[in-house]
Amino acid sequence: MFRSLLVAALMLTVSMTGFAQVENGKGPDGLEWHTSIKEADLLSKASGKPIFAFFTGSDWCGWCKKLQRDVFAKPEFVSWAKANVILLELDFPRSKQLPAELMAQNSSLQQALQVRGYPTIWLFTLSYNQETQQAMIEQMGSLGYPSGAETGREEVKFLSDANMILKKK
Repeated sequence: MFRSLLVAALMLTVSMTGFAQVENGKGPDGLEWHTSIKEADLLSKASGKPIFAFFTGSDWCGWCKKLQRDVFAKPEFVSWAKANVILLELDFPRSKQLPAELMAQNSSLQQALQVRGYPTIWLFTLSYNQETQQAMIEQMGSLGYPSGAETGREEVKFLSDANMILKKK
């Protein structure tokens, strides 16, 4: 109960903050990584797909870069992501400065979901209490680098684990 209230309070703070327009990253693979939780939530509600929140340290986290190479860059992941989720990147860089609003959003979500290491992926949806105007995170499950995966086939284990989380929905 306390955690839900904390999440609601954090999300309310985030949702009331005016976000700077931040370009979304659309890679050569056609995947679109959003940086705004508000935008990701709108797309999630419109499509019925959950949010796939990737907590990363883009300019310093070796395991994050490895996850991107070994899983996110693979055609199987690209197809799966386009069909199943809305991608949200929550970056915590060390050598570049993010806009203050984006840093506040990312930190609020990191605290709400108790992310302690990178890479961490959370699958979730948001719901809102119209009376209180509070947002609640409906957690589905979390993932990290697919340990124990066959070398060169990490995407297979990662997608299997992700599909298990989606089946709980």
